[in-house]
Amino acid sequence: MISANIRKVRKARNFSQDYVAMKARISQNAYSKIELGYSKISLERFFLIADALGVDYTQLIQPND
Repeated sequence: MISANIRKVRKARNFSQDYVAMKARISQNAYSKIELGYSKISLERFFLIADALGVDYTQLIQPND
């Protein structure tokens, strides 16, 4: 659910994976794996990604409509 919300927000803002990864200070490969759900997201990375996307973290943990 969180991975899908991250991807949904990123696409809605027209951000590339490279851009979000750079802003969150992680590799694009690591970011891609998080977004696809292939790897678990640490709490620290979760907050960095929320900041990079410019959203409150609660927006990323809410169920999809």
